[in-house]
Amino acid sequence: MNDIHYSSATPEWPTPRAFFDMLNAEFVFTLDPCATAENAKCDRFYTVDDDGLNQTWDGVVWMNPPYGAVIGRWIKKAFHEARKGAVVVALVPARTDTRWWHDYVMKAAEIRLVRGRLKFGDATTGAPFPSAVVVFRPGKHKPSLSTIKRLPGLDYEQGELLEAA
Repeated sequence: MNDIHYSSATPEWPTPRAFFDMLNAEFVFTLDPCATAENAKCDRFYTVDDDGLNQTWDGVVWMNPPYGAVIGRWIKKAFHEARKGAVVVALVPARTDTRWWHDYVMKAAEIRLVRGRLKFGDATTGAPFPSAVVVFRPGKHKPSLSTIKRLPGLDYEQGELLEAA
């Protein structure tokens, strides 16, 4: 068992590479505002020392925010930066019972529910929570809701590569 999934020892959940690559092929990301030097997904990124919450975001932003108590601040920032012109694509836990979900995610352009459970970092099993990809775009929206099916060859629950069906 991956005890880290059941603790608050870290708010960081490194994005699964194949999952990011699929979305990057669609969006072509230019900024990662919630990164470390080791896990940055874009050439341009902000670390904790840069304080991405106090930076301006522009272009096409990939955001896998810290999943702890501060996640609401990151989602609010994504919403407001999209209002200023950025496109922000966020990988978040599907926490439909939270204030941040209702206040900001429900105003996004798109909500894509991830089928199965993603395997984050070096975990050997899937996360204990469902995930969603939220797309914030400039302007006001009523979100479209869709499902991201499993990537061919990737079993999210087990985190193992399988032959495509």
